[in-house]
Amino acid sequence: MDNHQALWNEAEAFISLCYEELNKSNEEKTARLHEIKKEIEAEGFYTHTTEELAHGAKMAWRNSNRCIGRLFWSMLHVHDCRHVTTEDEIKDALFHHIEYATNDGKIKPSITIFPPEQHGRKQVTIYNHQLVRYAGYETEQGMIGDEASLEFTRLCEAHGWTGERTHFDILPLMFQLNDQPPVRYDLPKEIIKEVHITHPEYDEFRDLGLKWYAVPIIADMKLEIGGIHYNAAPFNGWYMGTEIGARNLADENRYNMLKKVASILHLDTTKSASLWKDKALVELNVAVLHSYREAGVTIVDHHTAAHQFKQFEKQEEAAGRSLTGDWTWLIPPVSPAATHIFHRNYDHTMVKPNYFYQDKPWTKKA
Repeated sequence: MDNHQALWNEAEAFISLCYEELNKSNEEKTARLHEIKKEIEAEGFYTHTTEELAHGAKMAWRNSNRCIGRLFWSMLHVHDCRHVTTEDEIKDALFHHIEYATNDGKIKPSITIFPPEQHGRKQVTIYNHQLVRYAGYETEQGMIGDEASLEFTRLCEAHGWTGERTHFDILPLMFQLNDQPPVRYDLPKEIIKEVHITHPEYDEFRDLGLKWYAVPIIADMKLEIGGIHYNAAPFNGWYMGTEIGARNLADENRYNMLKKVASILHLDTTKSASLWKDKALVELNVAVLHSYREAGVTIVDHHTAAHQFKQFEKQEEAAGRSLTGDWTWLIPPVSPAATHIFHRNYDHTMVKPNYFYQDKPWTKKA
């Protein structure tokens, strides 16, 4: 099958489903497919309308097997930035996304979509894993900051960036326009909202000096709609508390805080059977949820998120759509057996539109 035929097959499948969901007539669908077929034959690609792009991005969230927060798929705010042609325009769009999504703590699920790949050539390439992320440094005294950011931190330093070497240095944005060298922009502090982690019962938590940023904006995944690849399309929802309290701050290869939390709680860490890790994990998650709510930043606990996912399951069944999901990701990392998700199976089929992982730009083969 040639590339034109493969693209046409993807386009036809997407447009047929999209127009059905948007309650458009058969005449509209047929006319649009005729336009697209001519465009593919002439150019080897086609351009989505603003409406197709917006609904396709929402469908992609709805189809995201690993996401427990899909109940809110139709609430996604879509920023169409396919018109950008300069580095300044890209920078401004990314800054705007952070401000708009943060919304002073009342998080808005959002996506900013830049020009797609054409004939395998990327027009905009974002290097960041998330638009806001903390740096990581290896020192003779041990890790400073986020170990998950070591490689990207070194890349930023190689491009002239210097962090303050604290545990919570905000990394710069780095992106590339067409085949030009990548550029780097520091994020203005005033557009970044961070939450200091305290505990409702243990004042000593404050002494740990922990904080986390308000919004997780994934920047390194590709959005695929109807055969068109939007390799630069950062998107966000809001945090589920366990992402911070049971992973980012707790994992041994991240901030590794469980022993310090256990010390505050006066737990016996000499034997596993004391379940000190479990107790420390729960209280760290209590602290995260408490702190975000005190700061007025949207967050959801894992029990509420699982209940919302159950509503999503019913919603999809009512719409006559097959539910897909990745059980290994949908179960929360704390008390999974206390949620209904743990006790059922999910079909892991990948349905398009969807979001896909892609190679890191700096590891691409020449």
